[in-house]
Amino acid sequence: MLSLGMAAVVGLAAVYVWDGAGMGMPAWDMTTASLFPHRQRNVPGDMGGSWWLVISMWWVMMIAMMTPGAAPLVLLHGRVLMRAGTPAPRVAASSALLLAGYLLAWLGFSVLAAALQKALQPAGLLSGMMWWSRSAGLSATLLVAAGLYQWSPWKRTCLSQCRNPVMFLTAHGRAGLWGAFVLGVRHGAYCVGCCGMLMALLFVGGVMNVVWIAALTVLVLCEKLMPQGAWIGRATGAVLMVWAAATLWV
Repeated sequence: MLSLGMAAVVGLAAVYVWDGAGMGMPAWDMTTASLFPHRQRNVPGDMGGSWWLVISMWWVMMIAMMTPGAAPLVLLHGRVLMRAGTPAPRVAASSALLLAGYLLAWLGFSVLAAALQKALQPAGLLSGMMWWSRSAGLSATLLVAAGLYQWSPWKRTCLSQCRNPVMFLTAHGRAGLWGAFVLGVRHGAYCVGCCGMLMALLFVGGVMNVVWIAALTVLVLCEKLMPQGAWIGRATGAVLMVWAAATLWV
């Protein structure tokens, strides 16, 4: 049941994003497969949206992209409670609060991302209708920053916490519903530390670009779930830095 519930959350969020997240234009219409979106033709117009709408767009997008990565911890937590003889309704409530805490951390990220978007758009650095970078300098800066971060000790520490749900639950688990919520917030904070810079790459390829959303989602899952995840992260960092140099060259 926990798996089905999380799948429903991800599915509903993905459908909302695909439909445009309240922005009045389907996400597919804001999608390009280009490696250098700043070279694409700018589409005149303003898809700014209200402050709260932009925050909600980012948050629902993060729910769709990041919830699968939290599934191992949520499911493990639920199994531990059930084996301890916890009643099913309390297991469901505890798991829901754990996920809510996790997603609250990503709400904090979404507020920061929305603020950055609101700063970049008036400066003409994002395409008015497509929300991808119009500046080689901005694209290269974000790519190299994300690439360097992939090799940083902060990335390594946060990724190790995300990759080991058993260790994380043993180290940070607390009894009760409040303990589950706090566990989720803490796990979400590590996840933001692990993946936040990668999510910032949406400003390069397009905030609502389905191709980039899918690619980043797959990358995050590979880093967290595959045995070679740590090496995948470092290899990605090297690719991003080369990509940054190419962005300035083309």
